[in-house]
Amino acid sequence: MEYAFEAEGLVKRYGKTTALAGVDLAARPGTVLGVLGPNGAGKTTAVRILATLLRPDAGRAAVGGLDVVADAARVRGLIGLTGQYASVDEDLTGLQNLVLIGQLLNLRGTQAKARAAELLRDFELTEAGGRQVKTYSGGMRRRLDLAASLVGRPDVIYLDEPTTGLDPAKRDDIWNVVRALVADGATVLLTTQYLEEADALADEISVIDHGRVIAHGTPASLKRIVGGQTVLVRPADPARLAEAAAVLAEVSGHQPESTGRGVVTVPVDGDAAFTEVVRRLDQRRIAVTELALRLPSLDEVFFTLTGKHTEVAA
Repeated sequence: MEYAFEAEGLVKRYGKTTALAGVDLAARPGTVLGVLGPNGAGKTTAVRILATLLRPDAGRAAVGGLDVVADAARVRGLIGLTGQYASVDEDLTGLQNLVLIGQLLNLRGTQAKARAAELLRDFELTEAGGRQVKTYSGGMRRRLDLAASLVGRPDVIYLDEPTTGLDPAKRDDIWNVVRALVADGATVLLTTQYLEEADALADEISVIDHGRVIAHGTPASLKRIVGGQTVLVRPADPARLAEAAAVLAEVSGHQPESTGRGVVTVPVDGDAAFTEVVRRLDQRRIAVTELALRLPSLDEVFFTLTGKHTEVAA
């Protein structure tokens, strides 16, 4: 299979600390690979190796078929990188930052200015483009940093926690940018501390812990690690919660759980149970404001695999 980027058996040590202990990562062209793991798991180290910023102590990695060590200069022409912290120059304006990067990538002056203007527009920074970056909010700096990684129209883009510190609306804007990049054929490696972000964007997910990949698959396949599906019911009339719970118990053969917020849930063995729940609720004329059949969340998967809550993920 042809991969946009791949890593096999990556090992990286810092003295007595092993950051990576044989990590394998790969993504097909035009897809998003999400990489999850707790603090210190090795995610950023893997990204830095794939971006030619670190040399592995063992193993190999390639981008577009080019070895990241032997062909580092050519690899850099294929990739864009947005790290965890903004890397733009605060004393320059947003426009000047992007034009400078364009010139470093051998764009002519007019080409660099045109590309900078295009990216400022795409990231809703046109009005701020003439201001020094030191006057930008954190979210604006983050968007400019992401724009900077796209000046050269890279085939492969590494996004290391790109939405950290952004409010939900701006995070959603970045999600839309990522989707547009993939629709145009780019391949994205995304590390994130927001599991809903990986769920929304990633075609496949690799979970890293203690320098090793401990699970890999689609979001749906990883959710099956935790167990089966769950039916959730919220009666329109809270007084009928006990009746709704009785329906779930009859269909599933399990004791439902109540969250105390007018919702009752129960694990079920398959889709047919959901249909039967709908039928019995209708028979008893129990109106609902929420009725769902869901797989476990990635949050639950993460805890099952690592024994850690997502608040400590990074």
